[in-house]
Amino acid sequence: MSVAKRKKAAGLTLLGKSEARLPSSPAEARLETFPNPARRQYRIRFETADFTSLCPVTGQMDFAQITIEYVPDGLCVESKSLKFYLASYRNEHAFNETVTNRILDDFVRACSPREAAVTAEFSARGGIALTIRAEFPDANRPTRR
Repeated sequence: MSVAKRKKAAGLTLLGKSEARLPSSPAEARLETFPNPARRQYRIRFETADFTSLCPVTGQMDFAQITIEYVPDGLCVESKSLKFYLASYRNEHAFNETVTNRILDDFVRACSPREAAVTAEFSARGGIALTIRAEFPDANRPTRR
């Protein structure tokens, strides 16, 4: 492996390893990053149609399409670690709103982007579908009293 490839891969524990196991929860998962290779401002978009979590009341599976779009600053999120992170929700009991906001919070904490948005389109249950969009930074956030 060349010096350049070793430097780029430093700190990435999942990439190139087929024996890696899925984390059992989001708390166990780790979003890995690498240095942003470009100086210009650009957008990165991740999409997955096979996200699942569990309803905290009934324990039934909730299915969603998750889209994460961000403008990186100094770091980019490595896609295999994101795949493992999102898969870790399969056993997580949480409301859809909680899941969406936690994904955004964890993503921002991992890579400190210039901006980011997570859109979660949950499949219909009882005839009602639910879409949640959480954004960073949230300039319109009112202060709580």
